[in-house]
Amino acid sequence: MESTSSNILKRYSILVEFLGEMLGPDYEIALHEITADSQSIIAIANGQISGRKVGAPITDLALKMLRNKVYETQDYVLNYKGISKSGKVLRSSTIFLKDEGNKLIGMLCINFDASRYLELSRQILDLCNIQLRGETVAETSSTLADTVERFPETIGETIENVMKSCLPEGGMYPEHLTQAEKIHIVDLLNRQGIFLLKGAVSQVAKQLRCSEPTIYRYLSALNSED
Repeated sequence: MESTSSNILKRYSILVEFLGEMLGPDYEIALHEITADSQSIIAIANGQISGRKVGAPITDLALKMLRNKVYETQDYVLNYKGISKSGKVLRSSTIFLKDEGNKLIGMLCINFDASRYLELSRQILDLCNIQLRGETVAETSSTLADTVERFPETIGETIENVMKSCLPEGGMYPEHLTQAEKIHIVDLLNRQGIFLLKGAVSQVAKQLRCSEPTIYRYLSALNSED
């Protein structure tokens, strides 16, 4: 017998298909399942926009929202900026899905690709000899206005994106990092919510060239400090 949360998400899966057909090819609709073992896409429409498919992991920004428990004080987050792999600027919004006990079970995300309309606007304004001043998709009321979301296809890419944001410009040379620097990186990753992902400890250990027990030891020490 299926759980209540599974039934709720099944209904939203139908909504994903409906919205994708209704809104058209410039809107990507993605449904994420949120459980202790999975934070991946279970239904998606117009996935060509971000290049993702069913099974793709949660984004770095969504992880941060989970880590900060944004869903406890907000039902949705509107109009934050996303960047596709092809470099297109997307306008993204997320609604948090909860069960009857108010427990988070999923996230429904809509990503709008306005590139066709921006190009059309430029062509029209060029005819009038008017220059566009900016390329912003829309004004945003989101608390994530200064944050950019990226769309990985694998957990490894999610971790890589978050690690890049935590490291100084110029890249990372694990063999040159001190223990204190590695602990600092683990702390930043933890605050970003990366360890909510299954398999994250193993991936981070490989990136930092240390053992999994070492990462667990760092996390234990950091949690004790908190």
